[in-house]
Amino acid sequence: MTPDRAAGLAESARALARGEVTSRELVEQALARIEAARPTLNAFRLVRAEAALAEAEAADRELAAGVRRPLLGVPVAVKDDMDVAGEPTAFGCRGEFPPAAADAEAVRRLRAAGAVIVGKTNTCELGQWPFTEGPAFGETRNPWHTGHTPGGSSGGSAAAVAAGLVPAALGSDGAGSVRIPASWTHLVGIKPQRGRISTWPRGEAFHGITVNGTLARTVADAALLLDAAGGNHPRDPHRPPALTVSQAVGRDPGRLRIALSLKPPFTAVRARLLPEVRARVLELAERLAAAGHTVEEADPPYGQIGLTFVPRATAGIAEYVREAPDLALLDPRTRGAARLGRLLGGAPLRAARRAEAVLHRRIGAFFDSYDVLLTPTTAAPPPAIGALSGLGGLATDRAMIAACPYAWPWNVLGWPGVNVPAGFVGEGLPVGAQLLGPAASEPLLVSLAAQLEAELRWHERWPPVAEPDARVV
Repeated sequence: MTPDRAAGLAESARALARGEVTSRELVEQALARIEAARPTLNAFRLVRAEAALAEAEAADRELAAGVRRPLLGVPVAVKDDMDVAGEPTAFGCRGEFPPAAADAEAVRRLRAAGAVIVGKTNTCELGQWPFTEGPAFGETRNPWHTGHTPGGSSGGSAAAVAAGLVPAALGSDGAGSVRIPASWTHLVGIKPQRGRISTWPRGEAFHGITVNGTLARTVADAALLLDAAGGNHPRDPHRPPALTVSQAVGRDPGRLRIALSLKPPFTAVRARLLPEVRARVLELAERLAAAGHTVEEADPPYGQIGLTFVPRATAGIAEYVREAPDLALLDPRTRGAARLGRLLGGAPLRAARRAEAVLHRRIGAFFDSYDVLLTPTTAAPPPAIGALSGLGGLATDRAMIAACPYAWPWNVLGWPGVNVPAGFVGEGLPVGAQLLGPAASEPLLVSLAAQLEAELRWHERWPPVAEPDARVV
C-alpha cells in the first residue's frame, strides 16, 4: 500500500484483517490526502477528522480482538445528502443546517459493516445538475483535468475516489448523478434497483426517482460497497428481494444478447452524441462482441417517458426547498424549479406515478429480446468549470439535457444501471458507457462489467493529480 493514494476497498479490508496495516494508519493517510487535495479538487464539504480517528481506534481494538466485519476499519466517504449523526446535511445549499440526530439507513449499514466515515462530499444544490459547483462551497474539480467538472451531482464523491483520496464512496442518482460523474472521472458507478440501498429517512427521495449508489475504481469494490450499504429500513416503501451483488464479480455472464442504443430518448431539447464519444462506445460494443456476445443496434420504446420525469423531479425539489433555512440563499434556478414543482405536485404527479407501471410493461417487453442495453452515459465529455453554473434556468436545462440525455429514463423505471469507463477523448477527458437492465438485474450487469474490466484493466490508469509527483497544468 502507498500512502499517496488509497488502496482498493477489498484490498484495504484484507490488509486490515491480516494485521498488515491499522485502521488509524489508513484513516490518517486518507485525511492527509483529503487536506492536500483541498486546494486542487475541493471534493469534501465536511471532514470528520477527530471523529474518524476515534472510530478508527475503536476498529483497531475490534480487529485486535479477532472481530471481522466486511469493511471493518476501512475509510469511506458519503455524499452530503445523507445524514451522518452529529453533522449537518446541507445538500449543496448555503445556510445553517442543524446536526442530524441519527445516521441515514445507508450510513448506519456502512457503520454496521465496520466502515469509518471520513467525511461528506460536495454536491450541487439539491443534486439538480451535472456539475458540482456553487456559492456554498466553490468548485469541485476533475482530477483528470482540473479545468473541468467531475460531473454531478455526486461530483465530490467521484473526484475523491478517482484521485485516490478514499477507496470508494456513496453517491445518489436521480437523473444519472452516480453514473454521469463516474463516466467523467473514469470510475465504475452502480445505480442499483430502487430500494436496494435505502434512502431513509426519506422513503422515496424525489418521489422515487433518486436512489443511493456506489462509486469505486473497480467493479468488485463498487459491488462490495453496495452489499455493505444495501438493505432496508422497516418503513421503506420499496423492498426488493435481497441480493449479494459482489458474488457476481468473476462469474461468467454467459453469451448475452446486447442491444446497442445510440439514440437519446425524446426530450424537448435537441441532443447530439458527439462523434468522439460515439467512437468510444462503439469500441466497447466491439469488445463485447469479441467476447462472444451478440450485439445489435436497437432502441427501447421510451415514448414520452420525459413527461413522467419532470413532475417527480420538480415536486421533490419543492419538498426540499421547504426545509431550507433561508430561501433567499437558494439559487434562483432552484426557486424556479420549486415553483414548477408546486404546480405539478397534484394531478400531474399522480399521473406520472401511475404511468410507471405502463412503462415497466412496455420497456420490460424489450428485455424479452435482449438481456442488456448498452448506451452512452453522456453525449459529451465533462464541461469546463463554470460552463453551466452561471446560466439561467432554461439555458441550464438545455445545456444539461444536451450533454446528459441518456441516464434519466432508468430513474423513472427504478431499474439498475452500471457505468463503465469507455476511454478518453480530446485532451484526456474520460467518458463512459451504461450497462442497463430490467428489475433486479444487478448481478448480471456486474458480471458483464467485471468481464470487461478483466480485459480493459481500466482501474490501472490513474489521473495526473493522483500521481505523487505529478504537476497539475
